[in-house]
Amino acid sequence: MSKNDLKSLDRNHLIHSVTNFRAHERSGVSILERGDGAYLFDTDGNKLLDAFSGLWCVNTGYGQESIVKVAAEQMSRLPYATTYFGFGSEPAIRLAAKLADRAPGSLNHVYFTQGGSDSIDSAIRYITHYFNAIGKPQKKQFIALERGYHGTSSIGSGLTGLPAFHVNFDVPLANQHHIPSPYPYRHESGDDPAALIASSVKSLRDKVGALGADNVAAFFCEPIQGSGGVIIPPRGWLKAIREACTDLGILLVADEVITAFGRTGPLFASSAEDVVPDIITLAKGLTAGYAPMGAMLFSDEIYNAIADAGINGAVVGHGTTYSAHPVSAAIGLEVLRLYEEGGLLANGEKVAPIFEQGLQALREHPLVGDARQRGLLGALELVADKASKQRFDASLRLSARIQKKAYENRIIFRAFADDILGFAPALCYTESELALLFERLLQTLDAVLDDIDVRRSVA
Repeated sequence: MSKNDLKSLDRNHLIHSVTNFRAHERSGVSILERGDGAYLFDTDGNKLLDAFSGLWCVNTGYGQESIVKVAAEQMSRLPYATTYFGFGSEPAIRLAAKLADRAPGSLNHVYFTQGGSDSIDSAIRYITHYFNAIGKPQKKQFIALERGYHGTSSIGSGLTGLPAFHVNFDVPLANQHHIPSPYPYRHESGDDPAALIASSVKSLRDKVGALGADNVAAFFCEPIQGSGGVIIPPRGWLKAIREACTDLGILLVADEVITAFGRTGPLFASSAEDVVPDIITLAKGLTAGYAPMGAMLFSDEIYNAIADAGINGAVVGHGTTYSAHPVSAAIGLEVLRLYEEGGLLANGEKVAPIFEQGLQALREHPLVGDARQRGLLGALELVADKASKQRFDASLRLSARIQKKAYENRIIFRAFADDILGFAPALCYTESELALLFERLLQTLDAVLDDIDVRRSVA
């Protein structure tokens, strides 16, 4: 089928994620054709350096033949197996055991989902079931962070703390609440990490106090806020939050959909601070984007309470057709092998300092107010005035310009609406590919700065 025919069919029929429908009709689709390592190729013949791992997920890079091989073998042997009626499959059983073995604390129980949003919804359902089971049915209030992202499902989208995901969807719900983001660059504490941590813990305690601790079920947070602008709390923040949740008698849910599987260094970002959440939600790097799959891990305590509540024979009424899909699980096993035995985690740790140096060097650029990074997850925050941290006027549509010029310079990254640029290079990146990333990124920033109206806006 011709490229133009595909573009016409796309315009008329395919609904794209998080987009303005009419704007997409006008601009049309950029059709990706294939991928190889850190690169994507489109139907216009462009070889694009992917500095965002698809959507924070292709941690292994594209074209890993061993992943393709295990997927094909599993599809040939057993393409589908349900977990209903007591059935299971070897790949799913083995993957669950490997995740439990590597997870912190007693997070020994794994429910497989279709993706990150589904993992969040599953967590909410199991938390609700848990508190009902232990005789605390009043614990129905949920707290999350402003600028947090917990998917776009009908319930989880209310925990997401980004207004764009709320408009016309009637969320947040009445039992969903938010506290300020632990945002070092824009927090009143300035360069005092201890003050920011104390302020964040106080906000949580105050919110729980206002709602009543007996009414609050859980606090959801990302160890690093991804779609909110790669907001990196100071080290010690997650541990302090863990301690506060324990003291308040509420569950801590660590949303590691983005941060797990080497993205920030270790297999789980929570492990970097020796934090044991009550629940961890996963997706993205679990299968490196090669097939849909997410997971939710919960503790022995939660599992046993739910299990004991069903002692009269009542089932736990949660499940989906594609939970623990054997092909996705086989892929997950091979991806995990590539992380560990294949050296991807080690390579990510080796090149992370180079990634950090490249981002920090761009602080000198006239457009850049802040650079931040943890592992191979990073961001640049663009400002009109470095001294006051004043953002650019929205009328400039700076993010849209940057996205366009980046594509022209054959590099892909995320330009958020508030002029934050997000980066998540694959764990397979080489030093030369990182050099190319920063070369093309600098070209893009310089090209945007050359626009007269942008240059006039810079203090």
